[in-house]
Amino acid sequence: MSLITYRQALNDALRSEMLRDEDVFLIGEEIGQFEGSYKITAGLLAEFGPKRVRDTPIAEEGFTGAATGAAMVGLRPVVEIMTINFSLLALDQIVNHAAKIYGMFGGQARVPMVIRTPGGGGQQLGATHSQNIELFYAFVPGMKVVAPSSPADAKALMLAAIRDDDPVLVLENLSLYNTKGEVPDEDVPGEIGRAKVTREGSDITVVAYSRMAAVALEIAGKLAESDGIDVEVVDLRSLRPLDRDTVIASVKKTNCAVVLEDDWLTYGIGAEIAATISDGAFDWLDAPVRRVAMAEVPLPYAKPLETAALPSADDAITAVRETLDATARRR
Repeated sequence: MSLITYRQALNDALRSEMLRDEDVFLIGEEIGQFEGSYKITAGLLAEFGPKRVRDTPIAEEGFTGAATGAAMVGLRPVVEIMTINFSLLALDQIVNHAAKIYGMFGGQARVPMVIRTPGGGGQQLGATHSQNIELFYAFVPGMKVVAPSSPADAKALMLAAIRDDDPVLVLENLSLYNTKGEVPDEDVPGEIGRAKVTREGSDITVVAYSRMAAVALEIAGKLAESDGIDVEVVDLRSLRPLDRDTVIASVKKTNCAVVLEDDWLTYGIGAEIAATISDGAFDWLDAPVRRVAMAEVPLPYAKPLETAALPSADDAITAVRETLDATARRR
């Protein structure tokens, strides 16, 4: 095991897969000489050369379409889109082509392509550079969407995404890049579509993904110390396919739930989780499912307003306490 950053874990996964399989190549804006806006591809151009680390013009639809075609003929492209906001420029290629080709061609062609892209607010990048729009892709059959919250999962799920025969969106939250964690030295792919109980508990289930899964662990520790509340944390890790069974099993154990997400409340991932709990564990609930999400506004640039709009640890703690108050189990 090595203690490394989330950023380094992604870099290690890309390098390992490029060494393992010569069909893997990287494509995107500024990923070569500049080594990526967030330095995820640092050192890879020098090691593998411009044929396998391909800098492109600022043309998301063009290079995403080129990657889709490359995947159809047997290569395994890893597309870097500078932020998920810019993926909107490639939406037609992703949703109408990459996600549809296997089904529309009757299984005669596959698209083993990875699209990796950061999202999230908190960096004062303005409303058009700070969105969490993974819902757009998790909504689409034919796509797979993963959202690792730790360095270990970042490496494992990137390995799994590159080896998968379907298009996979890997969501990386900007605020996680410098976080550190223990990562296995060996290359062990994760399982796309499998959530993880990252903290066992008995009083309440907190379900989250990406940055908010890290926040969930943070508040679980605080609530145990301050209130004696035993929080169970479920990290979704995969948004499509969604591991409904793990969520339902946890809620049946604790009898109440709070869902944390970094995107807007209306029509969000949290709504799907709440519906999942209602479908699968309604008779076990002692209180309504609570949801914590960001304010329904374009994210402000001003730091105090940006901070106020984003969901916080304090917001999550309040939701947990109020949910348990509604059960009359908290004294």
